[in-house]
Amino acid sequence: MAISSSLLSALSFVSSAIFKSWPLPRSVLVTPVIGGSQAGLACTYDAIPQKKGPKGSRAKVISELRLKEGQKKAEHRRQDSMNNYGSPTSSPSSPTISGLLIQELIEECMDYYFAQLYPTMPIMQKEQMWALMEEMETSVEAYCLLCSFCAFMLIQPGIEAKAGQALCSRTNLGRRLLDDALRRRKGYDYIEHPSVNAVITSFFLFGCFFGMDKHNTAWFHLREATTLAQIIGMQDEKTYASNCHMVSTRMRRLFWLLFITERAYALQKHRPLTLHATINLPSVAEDPSKPVAGFIHLVNLYRPFDDTFIGLWNKSRTDCSTLWLAHLQKQLSQALPAVLDGTESQAADLKTSQHWLRTMVWQLSITNGFLSSTSPDTSMTFGYPIEIAKDLVAVTSQLSRRSMEVHGIGLIEKIFDVACTLIDVMSCVPIESQNFGIGPQDYLNHLVHLLSTLRDGKSRYLPLVITKIRDTLPPHMAASITQPMMPIKVEQSPEIPFLQHQDSSETHSSNASSPYSTPPFMHYYPPS
Repeated sequence: MAISSSLLSALSFVSSAIFKSWPLPRSVLVTPVIGGSQAGLACTYDAIPQKKGPKGSRAKVISELRLKEGQKKAEHRRQDSMNNYGSPTSSPSSPTISGLLIQELIEECMDYYFAQLYPTMPIMQKEQMWALMEEMETSVEAYCLLCSFCAFMLIQPGIEAKAGQALCSRTNLGRRLLDDALRRRKGYDYIEHPSVNAVITSFFLFGCFFGMDKHNTAWFHLREATTLAQIIGMQDEKTYASNCHMVSTRMRRLFWLLFITERAYALQKHRPLTLHATINLPSVAEDPSKPVAGFIHLVNLYRPFDDTFIGLWNKSRTDCSTLWLAHLQKQLSQALPAVLDGTESQAADLKTSQHWLRTMVWQLSITNGFLSSTSPDTSMTFGYPIEIAKDLVAVTSQLSRRSMEVHGIGLIEKIFDVACTLIDVMSCVPIESQNFGIGPQDYLNHLVHLLSTLRDGKSRYLPLVITKIRDTLPPHMAASITQPMMPIKVEQSPEIPFLQHQDSSETHSSNASSPYSTPPFMHYYPPS
């Protein structure tokens, strides 16, 4: 196409005008700082007059600029997260932190974890978490771990909201953090190149979905955690010899925590096992603290539940015997020492788990037809769940509510299982009259009251147990239990002497709060 002579004339005029005005004024020229982008500094257009003469070293100037810029970014991010709650400040693939995960929240979760949950899941260290906080702006892995950790703390353990804050605000924040962690985790290949942090992240994701009652997704992430653990060799004792002491200690505790969790979940949801007792237990000599000793007791509670038991439980095996089940009951009864020298929340988990596991073994016994009303071994009789319920009531009547709630829905479900088994026994086993003492009906009354007072128990499990009572027990008995209830008052016994062996600053009663004050969560977030 030919260009008209008028268009050529116009172009010539414009070119002439541009070159006549050259050079341009200094104010419109922007000269980039050489090396600024490589140093990680943002471009600025502020022309600051400088004195003539020698300058300081370029490295010192860049260091000072980077420090000032980092402080400015941190302050802006802090203000954005306070003012724009829930508004992401970056794309999902960026490692930069979002407005959801702010430093105050992480620190509050850390305080609560180390005060309450560390004894039962000693897999995080304070120094490690501070290092992760330093890295989370540039590391997607560090960000996802901290994000899933905070989500777990808000969803699962039952952290209380501040006065005036709706409880749903805490849960909603946890779910938003969970969504953010899942979305950002897609930004790096943690499967082909797994790490210990990736295993821990998957474990916390499992805990979140378990607390939300999404068990298919929960099982997926638990299986993901155990698979990643096996990929990096955590089931092999040789792996621990090739790492430094701190890393090996952390990995060993993580392996056994997954070992415990997988067995508890296999019993609750009839799942198979992937991990086995192939490495040494954590050593108290490595860390002589009482929480670690208690953690080892928890491992020993679950060790007898191997492929044989889970195979029988899932009905993939049939080679069961009365003698073997009676021996297992004896192991469980003797698994814990007479004196539990640990924290109240740790004792709540240990004792509740012990009596729940006794109930699970009894259920397997009756399923296989090994019980008898005339057996000299009480654990192999039809009325044994009454004894288990009595022991559980003796424990829980001396525990503070908070020491049980800290373990979330998992502990509540165990109490629910014991109560349902007791209801079944009461419906078919003759109950001896208790003229002056307390009996099975009182134990059930106490357990139902407990479900009605524990957070998440009233909404999720209380309606189920009330329905089972009405459908299973005689009307006169059911009516007395489903009325407004009070817990049984029992005398303190040597059943849980941990209450008698604590510092004076850590004394408790059944109505007292936990020795650790609940951190002021949610005070920096507006009500939703």
